[in-house]
Amino acid sequence: MLTTDDSSYSSSSSDGLSCILEESSDDTPILEEFLDDEPDAQQMSFLVRLRQATEQMRALLSSKRRRKKRFIRRDREEAHERLYREYFAEGSVYNEHHFRRKFRMRKNLFIRIMEALGNHSEYFQLRYDALGRRGLTPLIKCTAAMWMLAYGISVDGLDKYLKVGESTALECMKKFARGVVTVFGEEYLRKPTQTDIDRLLEMGDARDFPGMLGSIDCMHWEWKNCPATWKTVFAKGFYKVPTIILQIIASYDLWIWHAFFGYPGSLSDIKVFDHSPAFHDLYEDRAPKCEYVVNGHKYTIGYFLSDGICPKWSTFVKTVPLLQDSKAKLFAQHQEAVRKDVQRAFSVLQDRFTIIRGPARFMEEDDMALMMKACIILHNMIVEDERDLYDLTLDYEHVEDSTLEPSIRLDHHPCYTTYFQRSAQVRDPETHARLQADLVEEIWKRNLEQKRHG
Repeated sequence: MLTTDDSSYSSSSSDGLSCILEESSDDTPILEEFLDDEPDAQQMSFLVRLRQATEQMRALLSSKRRRKKRFIRRDREEAHERLYREYFAEGSVYNEHHFRRKFRMRKNLFIRIMEALGNHSEYFQLRYDALGRRGLTPLIKCTAAMWMLAYGISVDGLDKYLKVGESTALECMKKFARGVVTVFGEEYLRKPTQTDIDRLLEMGDARDFPGMLGSIDCMHWEWKNCPATWKTVFAKGFYKVPTIILQIIASYDLWIWHAFFGYPGSLSDIKVFDHSPAFHDLYEDRAPKCEYVVNGHKYTIGYFLSDGICPKWSTFVKTVPLLQDSKAKLFAQHQEAVRKDVQRAFSVLQDRFTIIRGPARFMEEDDMALMMKACIILHNMIVEDERDLYDLTLDYEHVEDSTLEPSIRLDHHPCYTTYFQRSAQVRDPETHARLQADLVEEIWKRNLEQKRHG
């Protein structure tokens, strides 16, 4: 039997439970069940305290969720004025030499890229927010992206000078790279046209390698943030770290005519050559004409200088491993010297864009491919813009409609027949050996003629 104190306590507890039931809660059916069973005062008191503790916990969690990210007020107008005054204004603090060293290119080329991206995307146009405040200028965005590609610096390193936050800097770099690939990729990463082939043949003949179209080789880019489940696929025993392979074809002026990126580093270079699209136009009989004579023999397929690991195809000319006579020794010296073109191209590419020299910190393989492609396109743009500094007379302009179009017929599927025939010609080891022997004789004859006239 309840006493007076117990009755008053029970009444207050019941009133408390009644107030709780008036609020919307997921626990209401449970509390109603307790009230229907007429629990004693201690049980009802426990439920009241439990409800109060639950509400306090919910209020605490709600206040944590409402906590906003700390806003950093950056003086972007002052950063733009300082950047323009020091690098772009007439009579700027730093001259053209300092600008090229800092931006890896001439000022006119950088402005051309910035204006082209502004015409292509609204992101690289000057915009204002709802309060009328000016956002980041295209000059700041392009400079931030270019410095990240050129120096591989962290996003925090840009905040002090350009006043660009971490997420904004990464966004600028990705949109800049995507814009460069979209706007300039078709022109500066194009396949050689007929005019280009003729000039490359002329250049190769002047260097005692008639029929040479360039040099080919592969490099490995370390993938630091490779997913753990993929490390066995992208890691090779020699490198001991996950890498991704880049294959390029470069000419004497360091222009990169072909870039193939994305295969895991665990594969050998031979596997990369098997899957590379560098010779697809030859297989499909769509490549420009390439005719030349070596040691009195006529050839119709151009070749590339390569290292010893490449397969014995008619499109590769390797050095002689066993130097048994003076002719072979002279050929090996010439081949190894001229083949350094592709090594110089790799070195210059990595020196200009430090982001691809160090380990890649991207999580996605697509982002790595985008950055690599953008760097190669920018590299070719710099080569074209600065060709007046080199001792070259070649002019690599985009020539329309100079590539032969395939002739398609519908009887007996001749396209497949042509494909297999051309593939057999490209991979013919006998042609490879004959071409190498002819080049040995050709270089020896030219060397004797030079000594006679010298």
